[in-house]
Amino acid sequence: MITYDMAVAIASIFFLIILSAFFSGSETGLTTASRARLTEMERRGSKRAAIVLKLTNMPERLIGALLLGNTLANITASAVATAALVKAFGDSGAVIASVFLTVIILIFAEVMPKTYAIAYPDRVATAVAPIMRLIVAVLGPIVMTVEYIVKKTLMIFGVDTSNVDSILSAHDEIRGAIDLHQKEGTIVKKDRDMLGGILDLKDLEVADIMVHRTKMTMLDVSDSMPDIIKQVLKSGSTRLPVWKDNPDNIIGILHAKNLFAAAQENNGDTSKLKLEDILTPAWFVPDTRPLNEQLTAFLRRKTHFAIVVDEYGEVQGLITLEDIIEEIVGDIKDEFDAVATGVRKQADGSYNIEGAVPLRDLNRSFDWQLPDEEATTVAGLVIHEARMIPDAGQVFTFHGFRFEVLKKRKQQLSLLKVSKIEPVKSEVETG
Repeated sequence: MITYDMAVAIASIFFLIILSAFFSGSETGLTTASRARLTEMERRGSKRAAIVLKLTNMPERLIGALLLGNTLANITASAVATAALVKAFGDSGAVIASVFLTVIILIFAEVMPKTYAIAYPDRVATAVAPIMRLIVAVLGPIVMTVEYIVKKTLMIFGVDTSNVDSILSAHDEIRGAIDLHQKEGTIVKKDRDMLGGILDLKDLEVADIMVHRTKMTMLDVSDSMPDIIKQVLKSGSTRLPVWKDNPDNIIGILHAKNLFAAAQENNGDTSKLKLEDILTPAWFVPDTRPLNEQLTAFLRRKTHFAIVVDEYGEVQGLITLEDIIEEIVGDIKDEFDAVATGVRKQADGSYNIEGAVPLRDLNRSFDWQLPDEEATTVAGLVIHEARMIPDAGQVFTFHGFRFEVLKKRKQQLSLLKVSKIEPVKSEVETG
């Protein structure tokens, strides 16, 4: 027969287990809830989401309160159960209490609430937020004392936690989330590349994506107007730099629209046109400017075209707004763009790649991991790794790829054969 004391003990244990489950589920929910979704919920007027964000902004105090509450609930439940069972069964009651409470707490106060909180973190976090705010406030003095003791103890062992920042930056966390969702199949590769391209803008400089001066189409102001028109039509570009005396002395930018409008005003008589009168001023930008800043500058100046110069003021290339957009969305092809991208797949699975093809384009297209910190193009990577300018026919192996120089024009590697080296399975792996 259950006595009154036994009934009180059972009710107390039941209440304490529910309390322990509350703290366990709250800990998981509050620490795994998406701050991005909570921020959006707060923007839409959710007061509970705002409370969750405030709580997670003081993680040490929040975790301290949760651990303290959970520990108190579990210890008290064990003490009550031990006292009741010892009274009922003697010394063996302590063993029964330990086994019984361990199983009950593990299943119903730890695993079950945490599992539910992992499945519905935002729902759990917003549900417990008002109560947890009160608990954190009540237990605040105790938690602060515990924090002080912990920090001082760690300092004895040379650990300073006063200036500890997040290991991952916001950009790294977003990138990791994108890669994770892509692996799980919730984001397709194209979308992953686009989102990653936006994040990469802050890590890239103008020099990384500019059209190099060797590939620029420039006009000599001294050329005849018929020749100028032929060059404009052949280039397929709407804006072309114009130089005088030497290619480094760019005096302006010719817009095809201005050229043909001026020709129309003179009834097609191009002999009356003076090229310098229809040029627009050239905009010069440093090759070390970050891409995100250059994008902002393009939008602010409401222009699409800039000449890139180095620290000595010498022309290195050009960059357009389209070049930056392509870093985000991938290649933008129109009727004037060449169909070939400089990459041709061979029957044996290798690729014949023009030396000027950017490494970033290869990595994006084929999911390769070729390093692009020290070199921008595939030819530049081979030269950097070889520490020399190779001759045609030379072969190099690095970063899991085989590079064979097929063609060399003067000192430029114009065509390479690139093939991925598959890892060789050991005898143990092959069974």
